Amino acid sequence: MKEIRNFINGEFVETARHFTKRSPMDYSPIARVHEAGKAEIDRAVEAAHAALRGPWGNLSLSERSGMLSALVDAITLRFDDFLEAECADTGKPRSLAAHLDIPRGAANFKVFADLIRSVPAEFFESATPDGRGALNYSIRRPVGVIGVVCPWNLPLLLMTWKVGPALACGNTVVVKPSEETPQTATLLGEVMNQVGIPAGVYNVVHGFGPDSAGAFLTEHPKVNAITFTGETRTGTAIMKAAAQGARPVSLELGGKNPAIVFADCDLDAAIEGCLRSSFSNSGQVCLATERIYVERPLFEKFVQRLKEGAEALKIGCPDDEGVELGPLVSREHQEKVLSYYRKAAGMGATVVTGGGVPPMPERLAQGCWVQPTIWTGLDDDSIIAREEIFGPCVLVQPFDAEDEVIRRANDTEYGLACSIWTQNLSRAHRVAAQIEAGLVWVNSWFLRELRAPFGGSKQSGIGREGGVHSLEFYTELRNICIKL
Repeated sequence: MKEIRNFINGEFVETARHFTKRSPMDYSPIARVHEAGKAEIDRAVEAAHAALRGPWGNLSLSERSGMLSALVDAITLRFDDFLEAECADTGKPRSLAAHLDIPRGAANFKVFADLIRSVPAEFFESATPDGRGALNYSIRRPVGVIGVVCPWNLPLLLMTWKVGPALACGNTVVVKPSEETPQTATLLGEVMNQVGIPAGVYNVVHGFGPDSAGAFLTEHPKVNAITFTGETRTGTAIMKAAAQGARPVSLELGGKNPAIVFADCDLDAAIEGCLRSSFSNSGQVCLATERIYVERPLFEKFVQRLKEGAEALKIGCPDDEGVELGPLVSREHQEKVLSYYRKAAGMGATVVTGGGVPPMPERLAQGCWVQPTIWTGLDDDSIIAREEIFGPCVLVQPFDAEDEVIRRANDTEYGLACSIWTQNLSRAHRVAAQIEAGLVWVNSWFLRELRAPFGGSKQSGIGREGGVHSLEFYTELRNICIKL
């Protein structure tokens, strides 16, 4: 078994407490993870502050940006190591991780290293009573030590989505990866050392949430800001912790994302898009579609086509040829998703396909597998339509009018993402503008421009990341007034 240690002040640190990371494919133990306590969190936060006061804080913007660009090359050189670690932790298909997780994870450093070089600041000439005037200009300065709490569904990509801009802006970080996916964050520590990024700039502490590393980090008074991606309940707890000291938070939380399919859509494109948005990464994507509204004339045909597509998806291990769906990340999450499968059946849902555990070879029988599942026949008030499940499942419902479907799509406590499928350009603009979500795609899904704002509304989050919007969280603007 691998030993996964904490990474503090440029060194790998063992602790007396451990927990076992198990493979989602067959539930076999694959790593022993060293759990950080309060002492390790203190060390990591102090190391991060020391780096701010010392070598990292003394670098020029050009030097810092150059180091982050070198980090991209170093991650690329160790692409296979990152790929192996990501697939082992999550069970996701190798093709998905190789196409999305690792290259986009590396690209996040490059995007923000380039962006920070060219961001303008404000400048104003001001009148004064004596007629001489004054000059006001703004400068950006790092916030300080950022606590980064990461999810398990896209471990490297979503971690670097936060660490990239944080470091580009001159901050230092203490990262708490999910206990389900500890490997790539730790591996990145090795690469940080190889590139020569100063000790203390990037720290990793392992553990759980309450009464463990997550709580110790978010409650630490010397952590200057906290950024989190994950479920809304955990985000609420982090907000409460951050209230002590009035520290800023950036939260990307849960979703119950709709897709709206009009009868005039390109049906092939809509089916392909909805299959991806509902079942990619076994539905374990914050932006995944869990509700599909289909205009009634197209409803029966759409459901049949979606059923055929779901049943054609190949389930298996990451390295198996042609695999499109892996297991869920853990036994705990498998049981959560299966509990919704049982509830849907108990409520009288029509199970179009799936609804259980797929038959797997004996060597994989103990893995965290579930079938891709499609339901119809439930109304908008059912828990299947209202609660985030985070699995490879979707409820498909008919609608009759544009105003009706907008109201139904917005009738949720969440507001993260939506996709709209239509060939009517006027309708696309009209409907998209009325959807209460941070991201709205038209005739696509998960098409991400890294410079564009990313984040949710309502209970799906607070703040925006991406491009210059990340700078609003990871820097503080200071105004300097020069009296002439």
